[in-house]
Amino acid sequence: MTAGDAEASQAGEWDGTDRIEQDLTGADLGGAVFEAVTFERCRLRGADLTDAVTRGCRFVSCDLAGADLSGSIHHGSAFTNTRFVGARLSTATFDGCKMTGSDLTEATLLGVAIIGGDWSYVNLRGADLRDRDLQGLRLAHADLSEADLTGADLRGADLTGAVLRRTVLAGAQLSDARLEGVALRDALLAGVQLDLAGAVRLAESLGVEVV
Repeated sequence: MTAGDAEASQAGEWDGTDRIEQDLTGADLGGAVFEAVTFERCRLRGADLTDAVTRGCRFVSCDLAGADLSGSIHHGSAFTNTRFVGARLSTATFDGCKMTGSDLTEATLLGVAIIGGDWSYVNLRGADLRDRDLQGLRLAHADLSEADLTGADLRGADLTGAVLRRTVLAGAQLSDARLEGVALRDALLAGVQLDLAGAVRLAESLGVEVV
């Protein structure tokens, strides 16, 4: 166990200081409360963050692969260019968080709640986001290839330049969503709800000249 592990082994012992390039692999941080703490280039692979709470924290280029964040709650925190590969995010809540450039490949998202925020350039390939309320979420240039967004509420979301290759949008709501630069023809759209602007965007992506 590293010195960083020892310091963070119990949630109640967390001293609230910033961490830079520390190895917290497998650390027990379940139930910990973090206020305005910065983790930069830290390894938290396989860490236990179940029921943890972050407020205004920054995770910059960290590795949370395989970590368990089930039931955790995050208010206005930033997880930028961070790896969540294979992480468990079941029933986690991200309220107004910034996730720019993060990789959530194979992450478990069962029951995750996403309330606004900036998820631009996020890798959500193959993600299960069925029936999720994603209203107003910024997903510009996100990779949603093969993700399942059946029945998702994307009203007012920003999908500018998002990759929708084989993305399932059956029954999804896309009214008022920004769709500039999106190849809607690549997605599975049965029953999708579009406003006039979205219908025009779909027609254009299919090569129809709208006059």
